[in-house]
Amino acid sequence: MTAKQRHITHVIYDMDGVLLDTEPFYTEVTQQIVQQHGKTFTWALKSQMMGRKPLDAAKILVDALELPITAEEYLISREPLLDALFLTAQPLQGAQTLTRHLHQQGIPQAVATSTPHAKFLLKTHAHQTWFTVFNTIITGDNIAVKQGKPAPDIFLAAANALQADPAHCLVFEDALVGVEAAKAAGMHVVAIPALALDKTLFATADAVLNQMGEFRPELWGLPAF
Repeated sequence: MTAKQRHITHVIYDMDGVLLDTEPFYTEVTQQIVQQHGKTFTWALKSQMMGRKPLDAAKILVDALELPITAEEYLISREPLLDALFLTAQPLQGAQTLTRHLHQQGIPQAVATSTPHAKFLLKTHAHQTWFTVFNTIITGDNIAVKQGKPAPDIFLAAANALQADPAHCLVFEDALVGVEAAKAAGMHVVAIPALALDKTLFATADAVLNQMGEFRPELWGLPAF
């Protein structure tokens, strides 16, 4: 498919693992909690949880490891540990460069994250100036997001807020369920999986990159650097 055929007019980003390097925080804290019950948190399990709403992901964890706690108790126990780490979140390579470039070129952009709004504020606390380049922010607890990823709700909500045709939206995702959600929304999607994940699992994405710095806007009908 050529750049003209793609004709991307709007860009939507997942946040964790795409814009901000927060995914290691979840791994670290979850391993701390499950090892108290003699369990190990693997990437195979994490890949099933990534991109989902917190409670949905927690239920997968508790069921898979047969933990003697509820999903709600797991979320409560991890909260203070994660909150402290969220304040230290740093941008991923290439994220600021691309988003600022597209902003300067007048391309409307949105963030569509399963993160609840309160946690979004913690993660972006040190990056408020950067996040002004986004025209809209849709968090997982937005009223329009009835179902979490892999349902398309959050991306359709972002497109609606941008007044964009989903067929002309490009999504950046690092999670399998996020890729599924973007495709279900009728959008193009670029996957940037964590290095520990098997890239062949992301075959339904329109492109798979190692990091955002590899992205070439002109191949998608967007202004080149």
